[in-house]
Amino acid sequence: MSETEFPRALADRLRGILIDADYTVSGVRDRLGDAAARALAREELVPALRATGGDERLGLLLRLWWLQAPIPERAARAILPVDELAGAGLVTVDRDAADGPVVRALVHLGPWELEEGRPGFVVSDPKVRPGSGTVPRPDHVVGAGGASATLSQLIVDGPVDRALDLGTGCGVQALHLASRAREVVATDLNPRAVRLAGISLALSGVTGARLEQGSMFDPVAGERFDLIVSNPPFVITPESARFTYRESDLPGDTVCAELVRRAPEHLADGGWCQILANWTHSDGDDWEDRVGGWVTGTGCSGWVVQRDVQDPAEYVELWLRDSCEHGTPEYTRRYDAWLDYFEREGIKGIGFGWICLRNDVAQDATVRVEELRHEIERPVGPYLPDVVDGAMTAHRLTDAALLSAHVALAPNVVEERVGRPGAPDPEKIVLRQRGGPHRVARIGTVEAALAGVCDGTMPVGPLLDVIAELMGEDPEVIRERTPDALRTLISEGFFRVAR
Repeated sequence: MSETEFPRALADRLRGILIDADYTVSGVRDRLGDAAARALAREELVPALRATGGDERLGLLLRLWWLQAPIPERAARAILPVDELAGAGLVTVDRDAADGPVVRALVHLGPWELEEGRPGFVVSDPKVRPGSGTVPRPDHVVGAGGASATLSQLIVDGPVDRALDLGTGCGVQALHLASRAREVVATDLNPRAVRLAGISLALSGVTGARLEQGSMFDPVAGERFDLIVSNPPFVITPESARFTYRESDLPGDTVCAELVRRAPEHLADGGWCQILANWTHSDGDDWEDRVGGWVTGTGCSGWVVQRDVQDPAEYVELWLRDSCEHGTPEYTRRYDAWLDYFEREGIKGIGFGWICLRNDVAQDATVRVEELRHEIERPVGPYLPDVVDGAMTAHRLTDAALLSAHVALAPNVVEERVGRPGAPDPEKIVLRQRGGPHRVARIGTVEAALAGVCDGTMPVGPLLDVIAELMGEDPEVIRERTPDALRTLISEGFFRVAR
């Protein structure tokens, strides 16, 4: 299937209208103002409706496409090809409205900022808001949001030859892939998502992308890609999938495990797979070992990061709010059944984060698994390969190889010392990254001395001998105890092995 099933001429015309009216991320932000934008984040529409009143083009477009408010037919026809949009299923004309004929949007059409500030547009189903008395339809296509932004900032830099957006939804990741890949394929189990993603691509000026309907990797059987991204339906629920955009029919966190296990057979050598994921925490089951086990034996190196953990009650409340079921007769029953399920399965918490894999086709491939709750540098994609390379290098270095290696302090690493004024020795020495993952490592005096002198011009062993002499220590003891600490610092990106 091609995105050209949405009329190209209509897409080009509507795109021009939207851009000319400054219906862009920055234009919408400026038009709404801070107070109305904050109110919208709280699901309050009144300030935004007040801020977009009148017949000015941007205000009309915002009320129609963003706020899902009807606008007068006369005003709509002055700025939009209403009949063509109605024929394409994007709007409808209601001539029985109390205040006269109006045009209503049948989809949500929002601006989205792409690489280098290029304007994009994302088409999804209208947002179901709390208090509306409705829940999303089973094949609801959710719009771009926080998770979409997180995944887009993870994607490694291009260019690549072929890229796959698995579970494309409204198509937002396919839009980002289009600037990185010669060929883009986007798939989804939901036929409605495939259709709306095609409109998103067309309105954003993306041509040549291929869209396919089907589950998991089925639509691309036998194909390989240089880059695979996915924001899968990872929500852990006791029921079969009620909403295709967030839930699968696989139990627990199996959908994420299956994606990880099957991805390597669809990755070219050196290709990347990057997914958002949930995973369970339970008694006697360490989450690092659990998620790391998904990758074992795949030949992939990579980086798994846990960004947040919720207890079962927090998790259930989050997703019942997402489906606007708070205050409905079903709310208590579903809440109770969900907690029963977690209790039966021994689930004490649910982690959220990302899994990034690189197909190194190596028996000794290793994946770094860690928790990072603090703010990190974004986008992640530009420095992601360095993180994975550091973990692989440290994993492969024997003590002898490390002592012979030329090591340099990584850029943007600073040293901090904490101690009482006038004291001969500091109480604590730390290395801090001013970029990338913003990690902090407490180190000893030997590592601190090494950080002060290593610039990649001399091997580690002779440097440690000099440091030992200055400290009055036995060089052999220093050589024996330093490699483990230094290997960890290389894995965490504080030091780099010079090429």
